[in-house]
Amino acid sequence: MTPPDPTPDPTPAWTPADPGAVSWLAALTGDDGLTGFLAPPLPDVAWVLNAMYEHESGPGATTYEQRRAAQLAAGAERDIVGGIDFDAAGVMTGGDLGHAEHPGPGWRRLRWAELARRTGDPLVPEGLLPSHRCFPSARAGGSWPVGIQPPTEGSLDRETWQRLVALLTGWSPDGAATRCLAYYCPLIPGTGDFDRPHVRAGRLGDAQVLYDDTGVAFTPSNLWAEDRSWVVCTDHDLWATKVAGPAPLIAALLDDGEIEAVRLPWAR
Repeated sequence: MTPPDPTPDPTPAWTPADPGAVSWLAALTGDDGLTGFLAPPLPDVAWVLNAMYEHESGPGATTYEQRRAAQLAAGAERDIVGGIDFDAAGVMTGGDLGHAEHPGPGWRRLRWAELARRTGDPLVPEGLLPSHRCFPSARAGGSWPVGIQPPTEGSLDRETWQRLVALLTGWSPDGAATRCLAYYCPLIPGTGDFDRPHVRAGRLGDAQVLYDDTGVAFTPSNLWAEDRSWVVCTDHDLWATKVAGPAPLIAALLDDGEIEAVRLPWAR
């Protein structure tokens, strides 16, 4: 006789929350949250940089744009969606949107600091935020070499997300039981419409559920403790996540050996 299935947990890990929960972020930032709310220091702040990776054989001389041109010349089907020819729409940079993770064997983490030393480019150009405008010397005609997987926009990568959640858990007084809210900006597919903010509520210890949600390929635009002691801000157009909170938390981020975090004096 087959035993009955265990009774499922009647309370999902992260449940829909009042859309009005983002009103305090709107008031704090003076923004509409279209790409996420970039909170000011609370009272301190640091930027957590999305991971990039390099193949063990090096970046190579061929760019993503050159490789795609060769594929098309060899007869590959053009990338046409909804009548738009994306192969003719612009340069194939090699960058992407949403989730990312370690590419697997043959690849290693390429730190922003290492690439800055190699190219002579600043880690982040003064006056700018971490984005596709960084490292112009590493890109030929705007396209990355195929031996480098650049950071993705709008989402933390899996490894950085997991480490950040671990640090937040270790710092928060309630640990894994810390009640949190997550906001997804309306530009993220699968999260609703522009008129009703998509907000979820849950425990920090269950945050991996948010990453593994197959219906949303982005980490939350904002994640914050219910007591508002810290706020994580992942803008949809950026390669990094702003973390605002108490000085000890920010110091832990900056000193961590896994996360690559920096201060940007012009972007506090």
